[in-house]
Amino acid sequence: MLFPSMLPIHAIRNELSAVLKRSRRIILTAPTGSGKSTQVPQMLLDLGALGNGKCVVLQPRRLATRLLAKRVAEERNTALGGKVGYQIRLESVCGPDTRIHFETEGILLRQMLSQPDLPGVAAILFDEFHERHVYGDVTLAQALQLQKTKRPDLLLIVMSATLDTRLLLPYLDPCEHIHSEGRTFPVEIEHLVKPLHPDRDTPWEAAAEAYEHAARKGKNPGDTLIFMPGAYEIQRTVEALRQTDAAKGTLILPLHGELPPPEQDAAVARYDRKKIVVATNVAETSLTIEGIRLVIDSGLARVARFDPWRGINTLLIENISRAAADQRAGRAGRTAPGLAIRLWTEQEHAGRAAHDLPEIKRIDPAEIILTLKALGVRDLAAWPWLEPPEPRALERALSLLRDLGALDTAGAPTPLGRRMLSFPVHPRYARMLLAAGERGAVRPVALIAAIAQGRPLLVRRAGKAADEQRRDLLGDAGGSDLLVLMRAWNYARQHRFDLDRCRRLGIHAAAARQVGPLWDHFLRIAESQNLPIESSPPEDAEIAKCVLAGFSDQVARRLDCGSLRCELVHGRRGELARESIADEAALLVANEIREIGRGDGEISVLLTQATAIRPEWLRELYPEDFSERIAVVWDAAAKRAVARLEIVFRDLALDSRLVEPPPTEESARLLAGAVLSGECTLKAWDRAVDQWIARVNLLAKACPDWELPAYGETERELLIQQICHGAVSYKEIKDRPVLHAVKSLLSPAQIAQVEKHAPERVLLANGRSVKVQYLDTAEPYISARIQELFGVASLPALAQGRMPLVIHILAPNQRPVQITKDLSGFWRDHYPRIRQELRRKYPKHEWK
Repeated sequence: MLFPSMLPIHAIRNELSAVLKRSRRIILTAPTGSGKSTQVPQMLLDLGALGNGKCVVLQPRRLATRLLAKRVAEERNTALGGKVGYQIRLESVCGPDTRIHFETEGILLRQMLSQPDLPGVAAILFDEFHERHVYGDVTLAQALQLQKTKRPDLLLIVMSATLDTRLLLPYLDPCEHIHSEGRTFPVEIEHLVKPLHPDRDTPWEAAAEAYEHAARKGKNPGDTLIFMPGAYEIQRTVEALRQTDAAKGTLILPLHGELPPPEQDAAVARYDRKKIVVATNVAETSLTIEGIRLVIDSGLARVARFDPWRGINTLLIENISRAAADQRAGRAGRTAPGLAIRLWTEQEHAGRAAHDLPEIKRIDPAEIILTLKALGVRDLAAWPWLEPPEPRALERALSLLRDLGALDTAGAPTPLGRRMLSFPVHPRYARMLLAAGERGAVRPVALIAAIAQGRPLLVRRAGKAADEQRRDLLGDAGGSDLLVLMRAWNYARQHRFDLDRCRRLGIHAAAARQVGPLWDHFLRIAESQNLPIESSPPEDAEIAKCVLAGFSDQVARRLDCGSLRCELVHGRRGELARESIADEAALLVANEIREIGRGDGEISVLLTQATAIRPEWLRELYPEDFSERIAVVWDAAAKRAVARLEIVFRDLALDSRLVEPPPTEESARLLAGAVLSGECTLKAWDRAVDQWIARVNLLAKACPDWELPAYGETERELLIQQICHGAVSYKEIKDRPVLHAVKSLLSPAQIAQVEKHAPERVLLANGRSVKVQYLDTAEPYISARIQELFGVASLPALAQGRMPLVIHILAPNQRPVQITKDLSGFWRDHYPRIRQELRRKYPKHEWK
């Protein structure tokens, strides 16, 4: 065992002491296992860098927070909760004398709500910062703001084994960077030859086989660390290992956050015989377990990510990045050369992401935004993010918080929003639990939240037999798919999550098994907030109202009884899932909104996990969100605008009745749309109107210095709306004059310019008056028979000579013999060649 003073991090003690005298911002990088998490806080205390204050060490995980505090307390020979303490969600072991205070990342930010200046805090250490959890990012930004304003004495140290300093150095500037080389040994990496089959192979069986493989080759001289994504997979791995000969006589210990503290302590303790620790990614960087020589890596982790279908953050199993895999492998080489066996192929490894995406880029930021708003941040775009959330995610989160009643229209937190902040969960769940506390429905609502956060519980289209049996056993559940899910989970629990029984009903046994711990978690949160836990089951209606409180942004109204098409708040449309038992509801709330791509490239929007609701529930919960409006729409059959008086929840019409529409801009716009589409025609919109428009457009293009307004599509639409002004039906507008309205866009002086420089007719040199044809897509032209052009040597021009006319020179049969701008060239070069032929064809005409 290494004594604390022998840990590699102590090599930087003198450098740290010197840097502390000149800087209050430090980046400290050191390899995994160097001892930075336990030793740097003690160095600060022993060097006198804390004065009379305390050092807060922020950790991304609860388990690591407690175990690190316990280790430091042991090293300093003090009771946990004395000079060294910790605080995690729902648990605090610290006191007034605590100088080294380990806590999870969200705790300190919440403390800033009541103590914005952090009195008594001398230093903040951001440990494992490379994981880029959102609360770490935001707490660092807020601490920087505090340091720049009221607390220049505050010491900030960012620590990590692997950190991209290119982003942090300019962000923290001015700051110092200290690096410790540490001590590492080579680690041999083995990959699978063939990938695991997703349906036949399980990671726990593969891990047990990998351990036997290493034992046969004599490659497990020390202890073993196996990485699994969660408690269930860890337990299955422990069971699989106990069935192997290679693990006989070996201690097999689980390590994850749901274990009681004594079992967590047992996993990191030293023993006189070999041990296998099966852990989550808490053992990847946060904790060092002594004696590890073999790492077996499932390559999986539970990752927080926003699920747009459910409108919440979920924690689902995903492949880890290549960087995380390297971190895990490095655990085998801390004290001696080691081996890391990866349960995926080299080809699969190459296809993995190089690094993990920062949490702010992959989760719904609603919870953190509500916290920032409560801290007084007004302009989120200007706030100093290390990396900001995506603009769309930011806007979506603000909209949700307004819908939940957490923010007012000015973006400030409401009393309800501040109450929601005391719940360390997504704002949707906080709102649901608060409603449940008021309605005596905490237990079922906590269960709904647990089911919603996990993987889908029921298989869609499980088969006719499964669907019928499911319906017989689970019933119609009061018009709510969520109540069906609750009954399905209770069925699975009653049958101990038996795989065959669950499969027959189309229940995912593994997903059902993971609901229980989540339910307990939500119930503990409710109890910590003094919500009354009911002893008798509530009415289904009370449960539905609680769901509505958390998902009011997903209220939907059926468009008609003959289909499942729905209209939702915020202008969206979708279709209720066919298997939903809320299929007869006129009004519903959907917990999931899925966007599904179709083969034709279109997107189908599917509403699932629906619950039937009533309009009076909406009025009860959101009375301020109701309004009345006149909606004017086009009735194609009657060719008129009709008006409906609508009762509106936010922007969703719940009920309406016909009223006589007054003439409005909207009715004019609808009439104009019918004209523009060709559905209706204005009788007076004739060739003269088109010619006038073409004349004006010609001069606007040829003489831009005259600043004549051209008639484009927008102007055309506005003109027609002007003509339709004051009317609601086609009958009223069909005979209205048009040319006067078209000319009204121009002043009298401009009209005179058009008449002069783009006239209807031009006078030729022989005294004849000829009509000019104006076109939108071609040059203006005149037409005349050859005999009418005798004595005309040249053509007049338009637009003060800037636009020459084209002439269509016609034979007696009115067909052009030439189209030209050069009339003199026609007489000189072309006319002599065709005159004889024309004279022969038309002898009665004059041919000079």
